[in-house]
Amino acid sequence: MGKALEGVKVLDMTHVQSGPSSTQLLAWLGADVIKLETPGRGDITRGQLRDLPDVDSLYFTMLNCNKRSITLNMKAPEGKEVFEKLVGEVDVLVENFGPGVVERFGYPWEKLQELNPKLIYASIKGFGPGRYADFKAYEVIAQAMGGSMSTTGFEDGPPLATGAQIGDSGTGIHLVAAILAALYQRTNTGRGQRVQVAMQDAVLNLCRVKLRDQQRLAHGPLGEYPNEQFGNEVPRSGNASGGGQPGWAVRCAPGGPNDYIYVIIQPVGWKPLTELIGKPELAEDPAWATPEVRLSKLDKAFALIEEWTEKHTKWEVMDKLNAHNIPCGPILSTKEIIEDATLAELGTVVEVDHPERGTFKTVGNPLKLSDSVVEVQRPPLLGEHNDEVLGALGYSTERLAELRTAGVI
Repeated sequence: MGKALEGVKVLDMTHVQSGPSSTQLLAWLGADVIKLETPGRGDITRGQLRDLPDVDSLYFTMLNCNKRSITLNMKAPEGKEVFEKLVGEVDVLVENFGPGVVERFGYPWEKLQELNPKLIYASIKGFGPGRYADFKAYEVIAQAMGGSMSTTGFEDGPPLATGAQIGDSGTGIHLVAAILAALYQRTNTGRGQRVQVAMQDAVLNLCRVKLRDQQRLAHGPLGEYPNEQFGNEVPRSGNASGGGQPGWAVRCAPGGPNDYIYVIIQPVGWKPLTELIGKPELAEDPAWATPEVRLSKLDKAFALIEEWTEKHTKWEVMDKLNAHNIPCGPILSTKEIIEDATLAELGTVVEVDHPERGTFKTVGNPLKLSDSVVEVQRPPLLGEHNDEVLGALGYSTERLAELRTAGVI
């Protein structure tokens, strides 16, 4: 059975996380992703945060599975020649360099269009055009300027970054959607196009409910938030769900740093909850029986629930609550996730063999297509596919040897 993107060729000029997370998804969907790297060093993350000396880091391996790697010196005339041949052969070019870098190589969008009118040229930048356009962006900068940090944390604490990489990998996922849309449109128009996603925009898209609440503030306090005071901006509200159904993380036994479970109180779930916590009388008590009366004392409601959960492990609580169809989720540590048998069976966490580091675990493909089953394959060694890729472009063994000696590849 074929893959969804079989036949699509991608020239991957990305590095670090935002771009590689995007092109890895394209590779998992079946595209032939050729990662273009600097000779001798490659993607900087090959050497960053190493846990083993002289071996590609987990930072790199977990973002570059199912790709091929070539090396190319883009400053050399011979390198530009190879690059232009590649551009003429591929369907998509993806880059996440700083503003103006590709243009300084001599390849603005207009030049790339001349080389390949069907090319989809996709970029991740920190910001869109305007005041911030030339600013550098990193994960937490995008979180800071996209609305995430100001709304994350507790009311009396500082703004916080989320552990989810919504700036980098979140933007990468947005770029995948844009690339797929451009590929589909090309089937009708026959033309390529410019595709861009800004990290600030992607984070803001993921924080849209906070913009919703910013506008709701004009009509009074936000009742579903636990905050006592409201100013003219959406506050940090701890672990409150901020949605139509209130939720909170409550402590469980034996009291470790991740011995918590997140519980949602739905109207239909209040009666079974009161029975589980040993206070069935609250189901009919006018001071507790309806969502409206509970809204002003959610802290007390979750405190009552916590008195019960503290006597049980999060797994025991999960089973008891799910038996009554009460939404909940234990807070899982990274250790628990990487060792979770169910996630391994589902392919959510997979083990990959690597020729230099042995086996390592990584995330599996989150996009499940019934007719495009994904097998996560190891990432490439630096320049591993030089001869294979450039040979397909017509370069002879002798010419490849010359380019290698000259430091072009």
